[in-house]
Amino acid sequence: MRFSDRVILVTGASRGIGAAIATAFAAEGGLVIVNFRENAAAAEAVVAACRARGGAALAIAADVTSPEAVAEMARRIGEEAGRLDAVVNNAFAPYRFDPDNRVRFAETPWSAYQTQFDGAVRAAYTVVQATLPLLRGGASIVNLASDLVSRPSIPYHDYTTAKAALVGFSRNLAAELGPLGVRVNCVAPGLVEGTQGSRFTGEAVRETLVAQTPLRRLATPEDVAGPVLFLAGDDSRFVTGQVLHVDGGLVMG
Repeated sequence: MRFSDRVILVTGASRGIGAAIATAFAAEGGLVIVNFRENAAAAEAVVAACRARGGAALAIAADVTSPEAVAEMARRIGEEAGRLDAVVNNAFAPYRFDPDNRVRFAETPWSAYQTQFDGAVRAAYTVVQATLPLLRGGASIVNLASDLVSRPSIPYHDYTTAKAALVGFSRNLAAELGPLGVRVNCVAPGLVEGTQGSRFTGEAVRETLVAQTPLRRLATPEDVAGPVLFLAGDDSRFVTGQVLHVDGGLVMG
């Protein structure tokens, strides 16, 4: 059990990719903090799934863009567990991956960029600031980016720009926290089936992406969870500041 006696915070873990990550950690013996914003019933269902898979779990509500809410979450984690061994910044601002109805650059207001920056960079910044005192040497931070940063096959301007900034944030953090024994990496998925945002992507676009992908399919949430666990665990103990693309080979290099 790779994560026995380890405490992991997964933000935005009440559904989709976050839920898959949380249950994967639990299956490896971890104590998982299931962060959510509003849907307590969904978060408790993930907690139950974590326990069913052999781990322990605790749901904590917090808007990860709110310093006050995140500080309270960190206080509760400190009381309940005393430390953190991994932080997975998965939560992000809602987004519709709808290529047919996307807003073109000329019509994209700065407020749309700001919303995505808050959901990606501000959220990660706020969570790391609050939880840093709980991270012990050997801990890992994994931030969820996007393969669109390297290959903007569909120009979702605001979303992709924010994820690019998250990569820059992560690399600077890796450089600063490395001497403290804390690693920081990114996982960059492509389009992931079964998520709230991907349900707006039409079948024709899906088929085009699959045809361009060497492994000839789209990712599932479980496909993303495995690389996150790798970067959070001991097998990647000498890896930091990296972006691991999880998109079936759509991005290489």
